[in-house]
Amino acid sequence: MKARIDEFLHFLTVEKGYSHHTIAAYQNDLAQLSDFLSNRELTSWPDVDRNTIQQYILHLKERGYAASTVSRKVASTKSFFHFLVRDGFLSDDPTAAVDSPSADRHLPHPLSPDQVARLLAVPAQDESRKGLRDQALLELMYATGMRASEIVNLSVDEVDLDEKTVRCMGKGKKERILPLYEGACKTLNTYLQKSRPELARGHETEALFLNHRGQRLTRQGLWLIVKECAESANINREVTPHTLRHTFATHLLDGGAGLREVQQLLGHTNISSTQIYTEVSTRRKREAYDQAHPRA
Repeated sequence: MKARIDEFLHFLTVEKGYSHHTIAAYQNDLAQLSDFLSNRELTSWPDVDRNTIQQYILHLKERGYAASTVSRKVASTKSFFHFLVRDGFLSDDPTAAVDSPSADRHLPHPLSPDQVARLLAVPAQDESRKGLRDQALLELMYATGMRASEIVNLSVDEVDLDEKTVRCMGKGKKERILPLYEGACKTLNTYLQKSRPELARGHETEALFLNHRGQRLTRQGLWLIVKECAESANINREVTPHTLRHTFATHLLDGGAGLREVQQLLGHTNISSTQIYTEVSTRRKREAYDQAHPRA
């Protein structure tokens, strides 16, 4: 059972880009769930059903945890089982119809336009093959809001600089065509002409973004690039590939884009997943109002 938890934690680290603190919280929550199941002689995840999950929630409440803590632990459990279903390990999610205590929803924390400018400026100062690659990589992420897995899985033939678009294969193998602004096209063209041939080292590969060995860039490699550039830009907070996805969505809504259009660009199946960014946009406007209005 522990092996599946480890796979999930790796997914949260690499794909979602969660902080070490958040990963530790998930690890503790799932370890507690695993102990609960072991005490009831349940030794495999397929053995867990809806009744077991409800017993676990009751167990947490009986131990005197606050509603917010129970909500977090149940949310960790739901995320884990959703991962097992999405990964094909389980056919049914035992937490699908299980309610959890209400708690305030955690809102994404996007970068400001100034922070984005500083972030993109870091690799732009480096004319090496790595610098040109990183500049194209960050510019493309901010231009499209693609997930980390979507970025690293891109192939050269999925970029059309004449049409200023990129073809992206998202979750559930759903394809979407994303527009590119002029600056992103220029950095991609420079990378393709000057940097990628050197990185490829003569190897034939369809991968768009390559590491120093001429192989497809991994999600972990992408995460490290974003982290290093954020540190060099003196952005004193955790910045991950998913931060740029949050930033893309929030800045579009701030600029007047419609919710449906942002949903399609992000590749969200349900618009409820996109609506959280309207809350972020509203929160940012309120913060700006409170700081700027003389009588606020």
